[in-house]
Amino acid sequence: MKIISGGITAPMGFQAASAEARIKYEGRKDMAMIMSTAPCRAAGVYTTNKVKAAPVLWDKEITDNSPNVKAVVINSGIANACTGQEGMEICRDIAEAAGSALHAMPSEILVCSTGVIGMQIPLERMKAGIGALVPALSDSEEAGLQAARAIMTTDTKPKQIAVELSLSGRKVTIGAMCKGSGMIAPNMCTMLAFVTTDAAMEKSLLQKALKDVVEDTFNMVSVDGDTSTNDTLLLLANGEAENPEITEENEEYHAFCNALYYICEQLARQIAADGEGATKLLTVKVKNAASKEAAKTMARSIARSSLVKAAMYGSDANWGRILCAMGYAGVPFDPEKAEVGIESEAGSLLLYNGAPVPDIDEDYATKILKAEEVIVNADCHDGEAGATAWGCDLTYDYVKINADYRS
Repeated sequence: MKIISGGITAPMGFQAASAEARIKYEGRKDMAMIMSTAPCRAAGVYTTNKVKAAPVLWDKEITDNSPNVKAVVINSGIANACTGQEGMEICRDIAEAAGSALHAMPSEILVCSTGVIGMQIPLERMKAGIGALVPALSDSEEAGLQAARAIMTTDTKPKQIAVELSLSGRKVTIGAMCKGSGMIAPNMCTMLAFVTTDAAMEKSLLQKALKDVVEDTFNMVSVDGDTSTNDTLLLLANGEAENPEITEENEEYHAFCNALYYICEQLARQIAADGEGATKLLTVKVKNAASKEAAKTMARSIARSSLVKAAMYGSDANWGRILCAMGYAGVPFDPEKAEVGIESEAGSLLLYNGAPVPDIDEDYATKILKAEEVIVNADCHDGEAGATAWGCDLTYDYVKINADYRS
């Protein structure tokens, strides 16, 4: 596998466009489109929140039942969530407008929205936006980057990645973009994410690959513990690489899954690092736990602890908060056998080893914690399983951003 520049337009046959439709924002692009010149097989994973936005319900029906997909229409600013039957009708109207412009059926058009809950999307502006998007479609790297910018809400930077690998002697490319900064929690987490590939793969295997990869990547991210109404992760495969179609869990399937895992892991890290108001990425590594599930539960507990996150912001080596989060995670471990330490590019330091480590160099600890990425190492000494979760620090700016988000 080789990392390459670009994002969703990197695979063959995929184009993107962005436009200013004034859905909610003024003076910035707020709509994007992803389109494949060849029919795509599509897979999707969605929010576990019982309150699901209209686009989530629309897209799940398509990824579950439609054999092919042509395009995705995305808007930022308004979520089209908690909007009743009118919200579903707007999804259909958007799909019909995009389908008409692209000579596709509405059932081949996916619709994604992000932004304020409870507001109705201005349909005529969306249709005008589609009219601007279609002629602007391009397979250029810049088109992909601008699409990644257009789907941002409180994000401070676009998030994209692309890789190449060889499957059965054919070059296959996977590209991706996502948005996510606040209302981020494990259980799919809060985001819109789009992965494109020119690989040929049977639809059910595509879905399995995506679902399996999510468990240890996007489901291990927490910015603030809130699971959104609009979480959507879509994987589109158009087969343009002309590799022999993958129809079983063979060597090529696992090679593809490894690359997909890398893509999703890197995007998950980007989301955590760009958490609302964040100044640093928090990576939590739990090792030697009794089981994989125990390790995951404990890692998520540490990463989403408000007290741990506040300590990270203050560069305070308050290991008691970390051990406390391990203790209320609800999984068995012996605190007197556990170790807790911190690590960054500035060095590493053991803080707790069944008891407080005496005479900790607080200045050195602060230096470690001031880095852009801080790693918390938690060793349970209770088995052989491990897991990694990602989060960020909790700052004053998080409150400022969310205090007036709607207005």
